[in-house]
Amino acid sequence: MRAFWALLWRDVSLGIRTSGGAALSAAFFALILVLAPFGLGPELTGLQTAAPGLFWIAALLATLLGLERMIQPDVEDGTLDLLRLSPIPLELVALAKILAHWMTSGLIITLLAPFLAPLLSLSVDAIPMLVLTLFVGTLGLSAIGAAGAALGASVQRGGIVLAILVLPLNVPFLIFGAGAVSAAQAGTDATQPLMFLTACSLLALVVGPVATAAALRLNED
Repeated sequence: MRAFWALLWRDVSLGIRTSGGAALSAAFFALILVLAPFGLGPELTGLQTAAPGLFWIAALLATLLGLERMIQPDVEDGTLDLLRLSPIPLELVALAKILAHWMTSGLIITLLAPFLAPLLSLSVDAIPMLVLTLFVGTLGLSAIGAAGAALGASVQRGGIVLAILVLPLNVPFLIFGAGAVSAAQAGTDATQPLMFLTACSLLALVVGPVATAAALRLNED
């Protein structure tokens, strides 16, 4: 397990220091939400209606930014070959990369969201649900993204290919995440969409490391 924690710490450090990492994801997320009121207009009702979907669209797109750099640098500099030879299973390597990506992308977005909520006139009652859905849902987004990043690791400048692979699988997170926030804002029961979102994330966290490891082995062959 010491190797797992060392790998996690290494990837988190790289995600914070390198370009295209934590700062870029947070800035991109904030920029979408800052610009949205200019496009939607100052009408309060329109902003409140669109806010849940806009937050989740911004989160989904922001998490895509760092995916290309999740595995490809390790392929290019030979680190992945060393990891294959190490005693740590590739599934644990994949889990470490998923958690590192989430900590430098999804977690920062989650912490930033409450401060941006007033820009879209999101109701105070809906902010806790927004934070909860982003916390739960971005974990699943990172897990799905890792599998896509592993499949596209051998493709130079494969960002477009990666987005095509990952985006369709992220649609349920968008639907249930925005649905839970909308329900909380309307004062209705948000339990059902929140449970579906949690189930999607748990499934992604179970399948994601296995699928990522399988893709890495496929690239090895």
